[in-house]
Amino acid sequence: MDDPALGTNLPHGEAPGRLVTSRFAIVTAATFAYFIALGALLPTLPRYVEDELGGGGVAVGVVIGSFAVSAAAVRPWAGRLGDRYGRRVLLSGGSFAVAASVAAYALVDSLVPLVALRLVTGLGEAAVFVGAATAIQDLAPDDRRGEAASYFSVALYGGLALGPALGEGLAEAYGFHAVWLAAAGFALLAAVLGLGTPKLSGPPARRPTGLLHRAALGPGFVLLLGLIPFAGFSAFLSLYGEDVGIDDVGPVFGVYAGTVLVIRILGARLPDRLGWRTASSIALVAVGLGALLLAAWASVAAVWVSAVCIAIGMSLLFPALFSAAMAGVPEDERSHAVGTFSLFFDLSQGLGAPVLGLVVALSSYRGAFAASAVVAACGWFAQVSLSRRRAEAAAVTPAQS
Repeated sequence: MDDPALGTNLPHGEAPGRLVTSRFAIVTAATFAYFIALGALLPTLPRYVEDELGGGGVAVGVVIGSFAVSAAAVRPWAGRLGDRYGRRVLLSGGSFAVAASVAAYALVDSLVPLVALRLVTGLGEAAVFVGAATAIQDLAPDDRRGEAASYFSVALYGGLALGPALGEGLAEAYGFHAVWLAAAGFALLAAVLGLGTPKLSGPPARRPTGLLHRAALGPGFVLLLGLIPFAGFSAFLSLYGEDVGIDDVGPVFGVYAGTVLVIRILGARLPDRLGWRTASSIALVAVGLGALLLAAWASVAAVWVSAVCIAIGMSLLFPALFSAAMAGVPEDERSHAVGTFSLFFDLSQGLGAPVLGLVVALSSYRGAFAASAVVAACGWFAQVSLSRRRAEAAAVTPAQS
């Protein structure tokens, strides 16, 4: 049975219009395995640099940051590659590159070769994310793209939630080399599962005219503004918590993560039912309110309430804007659009925390949270402007046809 949205053969008995098919499950499982691998590195690699390689804070920053630098640099190129040769090349090939580079961490004993390997890991990360996210959209009916993005993000965050515990446990019991090999094994599993990614129906009908896909720029920019408040929340909450009497912010982050997962699982269809405009508006207002509470009300209660508000915003923001970025994008341009859209994730992390850190240096933590609220408000205005432009374009197109 052919799915006209894919141009490929669906497994027997799986009708078009159904979201959770065997191939959807395979891509989701590959995503989950891959992000377990990445999650295992989060708490262990900084300790390895300090304890085993004798590096300080700068060395840790370079090793960790080099991954994001190479990932950001190649995301748009990975998108164009995925449209030309298929998502399977990105998901399986990128996972294999990550597996090989992470396994090689066990072979180096100095910072320079480790940074070089981290750059390779970043290249693989860019390919995996673009390939998996695009494949999920390929497999989703048009009216369920936000729901598909929600399930994809559950696999992503689920892997990042389990991975650190696995990494810490292996490091304590068997040493860092065991962590690298285990992480490489999960990445290799993702590469094998990724072979089940559907093929494209044929080569792209046209070549992309630019490095970045125009349809994803507006939603990506709104995403950037919406994520910067979260970057400040995650970077400075542990330090700010001490000022208001919270010695351990772990439970606060636990409530945040639990709220995100509950909304994205039980409310997976909310972005589609509300529409990307309404869903992203709610998300930006919730994120801005959470940041404003932290800025205006120095108390334990404000921290807990803001965590819930920001969780509500983060639950809806990505699925809503992802579906906006994919709206009307042809199948042979989707990876290009995903590569452009996901680039704004890297920019939010690369710009958000340093800029807000400067605000902290010039004022205070509450000043940084106030700045975050202003950024969220700017995101809302940018979203309104994007909505208006798209509505005008939609009104003009039928009149011309």
